[in-house]
Parts: sequence; C-alpha cells; structure tokens
Amino acid sequence: MKILVICSKKFYSKIEEVKQELEKRGNRIFLPNCYDDPTAEQKAWDLGVKEHQKFKAKMYKQSENTISKMDAVLVLNLDKEKDGKILKNYIGGATFLEMYDAFRLGKEIYLYNDIPEGMLYDEIEGFGPIIIDGNLELIK
Repeated sequence: MKILVICSKKFYSKIEEVKQELEKRGNRIFLPNCYDDPTAEQKAWDLGVKEHQKFKAKMYKQSENTISKMDAVLVLNLDKEKDGKILKNYIGGATFLEMYDAFRLGKEIYLYNDIPEGMLYDEIEGFGPIIIDGNLELIK
C-alpha cells in the first residue's frame, strides 16, 4: 500500500520509526512536503507575507497531488506541548486540510491516536478515520 504520513512539524522526529515499521510490512511510505527542510515555512515568512502565502498555496496543491496517488494517509496525531499546555492528539490546520483532501479523494485515513477533542471533532469524525491507537499492524 502507498501511504502518506501527515502531521505537525513538531512530530517529524517520530516519522522515521513509523516509516521503517510500515516498510517492513511491505508498504511504500511517502513523507510530508517539508520533511527534508522543516525550516522551509519560516524561510518563506522571512521573505514577507506574500511569499508566505505563495508557499502555503504551493504546499496545499502539492499535498493534494501527492494524496491523489496514495492508497491512504496516516495522521501522526501525538500530544503537543504549546505554551505550557498539552494538546492531546494534536491535529493542526494543514494536517486537517490534508485529511479533508484524503476524504474527498476516497482515501483511507488512519489516525495514530483518538480524534482530538475540540471544535473540529465532528468534522474529523465525519471523515470516517480508522483509529489504530498506535498499533501499526492495524494498517491494512
């Protein structure tokens, strides 16, 4: 199966372990847009608002194109610390949009952990994700 891993940049350090485990099971794993350069967005911001807008638009289109070629996406929704608070099973805006693209394109959506509580709970639930509770063996 071809699987795109999607998540917050904060979780990039966890991707390699997941990638290796899924590849052992015969899957082809694809990585987030800026995995090789996690500072790309900041570089765009440094060039100004217009350049950042162009960067984000390019990333959204690139993600949609990549997702269209996948069988599934795996959302690494881990706990994220922000401002001294723990955001349980965090899914950021860009990841949410990638999930929506996967839904629209009829791709399987796997969530590493439960759907996070919050204002987008119903929308994410509506995507019909398969929650694997950290068990990569459930990806089939």
